[in-house]
Amino acid sequence: MSNLQQLDKQYIAGTYARFPVELVSGSGSLVQGSDGKSYIDLGSGIGVTAFGFADEEWLKAVTRQLGQLQHTSNLYYTEPCVKLAELLCQKTGMKKVFFCNSGAEANECAIKAARKYAAAKKGPEYSDILTLENSFHGRTLTTLAATGQDHYHELFQPLTPGFFHTPANDLAAFRAAASSHKTAAVLLECIQGEGGVICMEPEFVRGVAEYCYENDILLMIDEVQTGNGRTGALYSYMNFGVTPDVVSTAKGLGGGLPLGACLLGEKVQDVFQPGDHGSTFGGNPVCCAGALSVLERLDDAFLAQVREKGDYVRARLQGAAGVKAVSGMGLMIGILPEAPAAQVVRICMERGVLCLTAKDKVRLLPALSIPMELLEKAISIILDVCKEASAC
Repeated sequence: MSNLQQLDKQYIAGTYARFPVELVSGSGSLVQGSDGKSYIDLGSGIGVTAFGFADEEWLKAVTRQLGQLQHTSNLYYTEPCVKLAELLCQKTGMKKVFFCNSGAEANECAIKAARKYAAAKKGPEYSDILTLENSFHGRTLTTLAATGQDHYHELFQPLTPGFFHTPANDLAAFRAAASSHKTAAVLLECIQGEGGVICMEPEFVRGVAEYCYENDILLMIDEVQTGNGRTGALYSYMNFGVTPDVVSTAKGLGGGLPLGACLLGEKVQDVFQPGDHGSTFGGNPVCCAGALSVLERLDDAFLAQVREKGDYVRARLQGAAGVKAVSGMGLMIGILPEAPAAQVVRICMERGVLCLTAKDKVRLLPALSIPMELLEKAISIILDVCKEASAC
């Protein structure tokens, strides 16, 4: 164990099972360890560094803003915050934005918006939020309650009340659950990332949206991992032909700096009044400047390249030796290997490719800008590892 790892163990809370790699620098989709070894990064900080490490445009935007104003409270106006909100609304058709620091906070804002809206429209008893089994919405007590996985709940009871869960892709079960509760809103992921890169069926998503519209239940889409170009659309719901009332997003939006956003549609655009909600660092000008440099480049031509890269990866993996199944959309990809996923990730790391896991799958979330030659090389290594590991 290196000195840095010993210090980490001594001083940092033991909430992470870290890989035995010390990363020190990176460029694009290549990152170097303290031992001088170079890795192809297929994790992008769990879907955060959308344009890779040390991206020049992002760096220029961030450092320019650092030299002007690194922070001020939300008692004052700052241009990057307002410009980012304007661009998000223009690209999505949403009406207003609340900025925060993370995906969990964006989901907290969405939940508060839903409960305030429903209380005003239907009465305070309409406070229940429906989510899906196997979902993941964050690690605060309230977003843990929203998360439809019991093992996340076990150590932290009592959780915030008012959340219930229904099976994914079961429209009849959803309708029965929504009608049997005082339902304020539905919060769902179109692709369950932490749940194993599981895609919702288009008919299910559209059926949920239709039920929500008919019953004045807010449709809230969690785009924390799926958003900002990850699935080949700006936001994953755009692949399903629905219009949400609320969208939560984070991760790739800031390009590497902590930034979350809750996008409010027409129904809830004026739900918050001064004092209803707030965030000290939300809308930080440096984070917003970085986000603008990311969002401005996520145009149709670039998103088409994301789809092409994702199609290439799935085509190479589907039916390959040692691979049981492939799931996902765009550059959010799940691989179900015949060997244990953790074993595949470990061997890939030894051979210079950094991957993630999600349940029993190997999860790939490369930078959206990853060059094809690096992607091809990394997938060849993954294919070799899956084949070899399955034969052991």
